[in-house]
Amino acid sequence: MRRSRRASTLAALWLATPFALAQTYTSAPATPVPSVPAKPAANWTPLAVPPAPNLPNLGDTSREDLSPAMERKIGEEIMRGIRGDRDYLDDAPLLEYLNTFGNALVAARPSVRGETNYDYFFFAVRDPQLNAFALPGGFIGVHSALVLAAQTEAELASVLSHEIGHVAQRHIARMLGQQRQDALMPLAAMLLAALASRAGGDVALGVFAAGQGLAIQRQLNFGRDAEREADRIGFQIMGEAGFDTTGMVAFFGRMQAASRSYSDLMPAYLQTHPLTTERIADIQARIREQPYKQRPDSLSFHLARARARVLQDESVQGLLNAKAVFKTQLEQQSRFQVVAAHYGLSFVAVKQGKPADAQKELDAANAALHQPAGPNVFTSGGTQAPNSLLAAMGLEVLLMPAQKKEVAQQALKAADAARQQFPLSRGIAHQYAEALMAAGKLEQATLYLRDQVQLYKEEPELYDLLAKSYADQGKMTLQHMALAESYVLQGATMAALDQLTIARKSTDATFYDQAVIDARERELQEKRREQIKDQKG
Repeated sequence: MRRSRRASTLAALWLATPFALAQTYTSAPATPVPSVPAKPAANWTPLAVPPAPNLPNLGDTSREDLSPAMERKIGEEIMRGIRGDRDYLDDAPLLEYLNTFGNALVAARPSVRGETNYDYFFFAVRDPQLNAFALPGGFIGVHSALVLAAQTEAELASVLSHEIGHVAQRHIARMLGQQRQDALMPLAAMLLAALASRAGGDVALGVFAAGQGLAIQRQLNFGRDAEREADRIGFQIMGEAGFDTTGMVAFFGRMQAASRSYSDLMPAYLQTHPLTTERIADIQARIREQPYKQRPDSLSFHLARARARVLQDESVQGLLNAKAVFKTQLEQQSRFQVVAAHYGLSFVAVKQGKPADAQKELDAANAALHQPAGPNVFTSGGTQAPNSLLAAMGLEVLLMPAQKKEVAQQALKAADAARQQFPLSRGIAHQYAEALMAAGKLEQATLYLRDQVQLYKEEPELYDLLAKSYADQGKMTLQHMALAESYVLQGATMAALDQLTIARKSTDATFYDQAVIDARERELQEKRREQIKDQKG
């Protein structure tokens, strides 16, 4: 049975429009993703998957290009749909690593933020094919398989830097300005395919392929020029960020070798990023002009790859396969490889609901990190700084539903220490709220979360946690009001209005609550009218 392709289709459609040869974004069937949050209260309302996004009107054909503000708006609309897809890896530690790493590359060359000072967002989707993609407005995604295929952090940097180059050079907007009429054909096909994707199967890809075939030849030359341009920008970003630029050639070379193995079935990365000998030669020539740099891979890189391996396939067999890979990895002589293997085994045990095994492997990971290296053993020596991914895993183990009740106080103490040590970690901030609720400190959790939603207004997860805290206290009206705000942030305006209707009918709704609900309903109804107006153009 084929999985929903909404995230894959939307990403593929945007990629193919400006600079791809024939994007298909195919993938293997995926398995259901089990969840491991704490067991909700009986009156807890589960969060539904948001509907497919309503893409904004692009304006008439006389417009020469997309403004940066419009690019961002389109990117945000597409991301709402991608976040609602089950293959979007909404995993806090993995997102934290990708965004810390990706934004370090952006910081090395601040001009890539453009005139509107884009905030870049990096994310991963579950897919067995090697690919990465840039959406309008600074949203950059990578397939889980590509994270695993990157053998060094420099190789991953080469891919992300290349995609940053596409965004920085505004290739989508430039293509629309250069080939207005040609561009409208795949854009129209994209809109049809976004609707068709809700039916599942290959319908959306067929609709899109038919539309794109009319314009592909005239876009081909621009696509190759865009790839070369993104290579050069990416090369500069890598150098300025202190990475070994040979990682770009190493990754390109492996992709080229893979294309020979695939025969007629070209890897997705090469379909969306046409690779030529000229491109490789150009980068090699630039490398010869640069001094050699060697930057050791970070521990977080190895931990993120271990996490991606588990998340890529969470079926029973998939977890067994990941466990076998980690067992083999324990034989490596690299300290970080061994630490990551134990970390991966701990994560597998979490997914299997085995807290004792998870804690045992996590303890082994921490022990291996601080154990002195033996003779003739490669290691990234020296005292290792505290690592947020390891800390988050420790909390994940302590907060497992299968843990004994007395562990809740230990989890709260550890979560409080972790949030003090890693104040910028949003995942650990969420885990602290979960620990407060697990320890029965519901009022404290509510106060903390209310402060958090004021500071971080774009995180629907905070409203989900706040709703759960209210539900555990039997505050039905406030629970549904919080859920409404979560839906708003996910672009599901109608679902938010439904939650407000439920909140109004709750028996504990006060006069003040009713007034707040009425005011918020008016705001959302106006927003809904604007959305309908945008759709009609």
